[in-house]
Amino acid sequence: MHKANILKFSDGLFLAVAKEVAKDYPDIKFEDIIVDNLCMQLVRRPQQFDVLVLPNLYGDIVSDLCAGLVGGLGVAPGANLGDNIAIFEPTHGSAPKYAGQNKVNPMASMLSGVMMLHYLGEVKAADRLEKAIAKVIVEGKSVTYDLKPGAPSDQIVGTSQVADAVIKKLEKPK
Repeated sequence: MHKANILKFSDGLFLAVAKEVAKDYPDIKFEDIIVDNLCMQLVRRPQQFDVLVLPNLYGDIVSDLCAGLVGGLGVAPGANLGDNIAIFEPTHGSAPKYAGQNKVNPMASMLSGVMMLHYLGEVKAADRLEKAIAKVIVEGKSVTYDLKPGAPSDQIVGTSQVADAVIKKLEKPK
């Protein structure tokens, strides 16, 4: 994904290198797309994409757009996978400006943990945690402001209350 039609040097170089690297992987279908068209396509038909490769700035923008498609940054997990190492974190990163406020949705962190458990081969634990999170979301009682837009403050909970609700779902017998 690029904007090489306008940013001929920076994105042009990115596109040229991507095409060169793609030649080393003939079994993987390579297509390029301009960033603005990608955004429209992601909103209209996101299922057409498997993997997106893009420069950092576009990655930040497009990851927020994709998070919006699934409910917001509070439920968007993330992973950085290398050959011998992996790091799992919410798509939004650490959000330091909200530290200590008991305000933000912890589900993106929890769902990043689900991805990590899958990566480690702990499929049963991953599925159990994911189901507990889903139950809390469906129930709708113990969710943060981002999952209840416009709700009165007495109908939303904080970070720790969401975590407690997920833990309660995990403690219940299967």
